[in-house]
Amino acid sequence: MNPVYRPALFFPCIPGQIEIHKLRQGDNLILGFSIGGGIDQDPTQNPFSEDKTDKVNGWDMTMVTHDQARKRLTKRNEEVVRLLVTRQSLQKAVQQSMMS
Repeated sequence: MNPVYRPALFFPCIPGQIEIHKLRQGDNLILGFSIGGGIDQDPTQNPFSEDKTDKVNGWDMTMVTHDQARKRLTKRNEEVVRLLVTRQSLQKAVQQSMMS
């Protein structure tokens, strides 16, 4: 039996690549920001809850927990973190950032 193909709902989104150079703090490399979210977290606690980090240094991040994401982002031997991020609406994100 062949499953019926049903296309996903379309929503406009803005993909973006971000490159972060970690800061050296003594012997440690730090990101310089807090990590929020994950499939096991409350999305309303994230100021940009519609932002999705799709990849970190080529690793798929779409279905990871908060702890898995933290471990991937804070790997000690990676001085540069390359993110592929999808934002549903740039206008909405700007409005949210202006309210906070």
